[in-house]
Amino acid sequence: MKLRASAVLAVAVMLWIGAAGSAQRLGFAIPRGPLAGPPGSTPRPGDPLPGLTPREFTEFRLGLDDFLEVETAEEGLGPAFNATSCAVCHNVPAVGGMSTILEARIGRRDALGGFLPVDGTGETLVHLFSIPTHGCQPAIPPEATVIARRAPIPVFGAGLVELIPDEDLLALEDPADANGDGVSGRAARFIDPVTSALRVGRFGWKAQHTSLLTFGADAYRNEMGITNDIFPREFAFGITDEAMRRCDRIRDPEDIRDRRTGRRGIDNFASFMRLLAPIARGTIDAEAAAGEAVFETAGCAACHVPTHRTGPSENPLFNRQLVPAFSDFLLHDVGTGDGIVQAAAGANEIRTPALWGLRVRRPLLHDGRAATIEDAILAHGQEAAGSRQRFVNLAAGPKQALLAFLRSL
Repeated sequence: MKLRASAVLAVAVMLWIGAAGSAQRLGFAIPRGPLAGPPGSTPRPGDPLPGLTPREFTEFRLGLDDFLEVETAEEGLGPAFNATSCAVCHNVPAVGGMSTILEARIGRRDALGGFLPVDGTGETLVHLFSIPTHGCQPAIPPEATVIARRAPIPVFGAGLVELIPDEDLLALEDPADANGDGVSGRAARFIDPVTSALRVGRFGWKAQHTSLLTFGADAYRNEMGITNDIFPREFAFGITDEAMRRCDRIRDPEDIRDRRTGRRGIDNFASFMRLLAPIARGTIDAEAAAGEAVFETAGCAACHVPTHRTGPSENPLFNRQLVPAFSDFLLHDVGTGDGIVQAAAGANEIRTPALWGLRVRRPLLHDGRAATIEDAILAHGQEAAGSRQRFVNLAAGPKQALLAFLRSL
């Protein structure tokens, strides 16, 4: 049965009140009001895309409510987990952002220095926490010689990124560095677990997900221990199946469809991320404007491609929209890799992080090692060695202009 617009709006307002209360109790910044802004308005961090219909706004609020929900063991949390809700890891500067929580990944080196998983499962994640009585608490084993940390990635504007056509990203590839600029990015190609189609990954530090549905489903299983239709098997590193059955007596998959809405938690997560607005650009003064030219001449834009465009869509929110993300969403070795092989990514490859919203994001790099923008630039090497050296060689004026430009993103 279809709801009339007024009824949908009433439901949305009630959801906003409930979500607002949840967010305030958790101390998170939330969107500013019960309605999305009109098309062309400037959203604040955590706001939905401007111009949502009442139905889309309801989807956004359903998703926000699930994104904020604190899971319990009775609902499937664990037995091993990193966080009790999506918002625990995605909350700075607002819900959907990042945090300083770092997940742990492990592996080992073979005799030639190549990457190997520690055991036969091929899994690399080691959870931080477990539910009482903690009989399924993972631990990093002594044979792990590669230990990596990863920070959460903000999901502002993720719905626009999802709809950049694969062929546009493939057109940016240059794996053999045919143009001789020292940059050799490549797309992460693999079979999408939902559609069984060969797609280009774009979400996650290793570009290991092609869609927001799989990105959210993976996090539900890996970060909260809640199994779902896409990732139905429970996992905790070093824990046997027998021990897992003792620790977790809830039938898999644990994320089941709501009888009222027909939606799963992973559907609501995807809706929230898909309709979440990107961080609006900051003040662009004369110095920042001059810094954009330095950004180009220093070679930064070779990986941090300033803009993309979504493909055609029946929804005007997504139809051929500009995506000023400042990323090519390709895999590169820029000297900051974490040593973990995952999906299509090699040990030293990292997906180019998007720079939109950079001014409200700290710390930086995949493991949070960089406290400032300049620290992050100076950590670059390999494919980015030329750009790093050009930055080092800049006179004081152009260098400050470049940093002003980056602080405006």
